[in-house]
Amino acid sequence: MGLDKILSISGKPGLYKLITQTRSGFVAESLMDGKKVSVGLRNNVSVLSEIAIYTLDEELPLREVFLRIQVKEKGQKTAVDHKDDKIKLEEYFFEVLPNYDEDRVYASDIKKVVQWYNILVDHGITNFSEKENAASEEE
Repeated sequence: MGLDKILSISGKPGLYKLITQTRSGFVAESLMDGKKVSVGLRNNVSVLSEIAIYTLDEELPLREVFLRIQVKEKGQKTAVDHKDDKIKLEEYFFEVLPNYDEDRVYASDIKKVVQWYNILVDHGITNFSEKENAASEEE
C-alpha cells in the first residue's frame, strides 16, 4: 500500500487508511486501533503522498523524508519518540534533513513526521519509493 491511500484527518489522532468513497465523503480505517470512521467533506484531510516539508532549497515530498529516516534507522523505528522534547526532535530532524527550513518547519511538524513514520513501520508500510507506488497503482 502506498502513501496515496494513507490519510491524516484533522482533529483525529494517528493515521487512517482509505477504505471507500461515499456520496458524502469517505470511510477510513484507523491504523492505530482498526476502527472505521465516516469522514465528511467538511473535515480537513491530508493525503500523505501530497504533503511536503520545507527545505532551504525546495519543498521535499514526505515520502523522501521517510526514505531518509528509513536509511538512517536501517528500516527500524526512530531513535527518538514523538513525545521527546523540542530540542531532541529538532536535532534528530537536522540529522535526517540538514537543510530543512527551521523558520517554516515547527516542532509540531517534526513530531507528526516521527509519529507517522513509526506508525507506518509498525504496520509494515515501508515502501516509500515513488516508482513502487506508481507501479502498484497500475495493477
